Amino acid sequence: MLLEVRNLSKAFGGVKAVDDISWSLEAGETHCIIGPNGAGKSTFFQLLIGRQRPDSGAILLESSDITRTHAFERARLGLAVKPQTLGVFGELTVEHNLRLCLQRAAGGHVLELALAEELDQLGLSGKRRFLARELSHGEKQWLALGMAMATKPNLLLLDEPTAGMSASETEQTVGLIKTMSGAGTAVLVVEHDMAFVRSLSVATTVFDNGRIFATGTLKDIEQNEDVRRLYLGKRGAMKLRH
Repeated sequence: MLLEVRNLSKAFGGVKAVDDISWSLEAGETHCIIGPNGAGKSTFFQLLIGRQRPDSGAILLESSDITRTHAFERARLGLAVKPQTLGVFGELTVEHNLRLCLQRAAGGHVLELALAEELDQLGLSGKRRFLARELSHGEKQWLALGMAMATKPNLLLLDEPTAGMSASETEQTVGLIKTMSGAGTAVLVVEHDMAFVRSLSVATTVFDNGRIFATGTLKDIEQNEDVRRLYLGKRGAMKLRH
């Protein structure tokens, strides 16, 4: 297992946002976490990246206990994060944003080759000298995704990576994530856009009230009557299916 969570819990006041969750992710696996608002997805994500500390339980990355380590220490161990809020430097060029991340792992001619490959993969080769703030919303999201991947992580955590994107931009993002996964990087996506989850079509876990409600293939999830009822009854079931 690349990532293992054991009996993880986190409460805010009297509300258990994450309630005794045990879960794991294999090396190279892509997995989605979905659930209604308030299900505990965001808190679980914050616990994994080190921005919140659990009340109890443990988080292991490649068998090393990272439960109490800082976010920057987790990054050094191979965990990269693309948060929902954009993490790009608007006053720097697209090229310089990527260089900042690539230079950790490469230099000289190797860095230049890696930079060209990243720009091509992201579809941003023609905009390498644009300031990041001049990009469209979708392009900024792809740049942030490329910056996270430039560190060559073993595990990439994505928080709603298609928020605010058009349908065509969402499909391109699906392609990027599949390319990353195909290169051996494990990817964990927290998302609510079922069109995106359906296009990605990977193993999916449903959260509700801080607990794991269901897990399995996307087909299993969509055919699960309890999951359909969870998504606001009949109307939600239609939304989940379509």
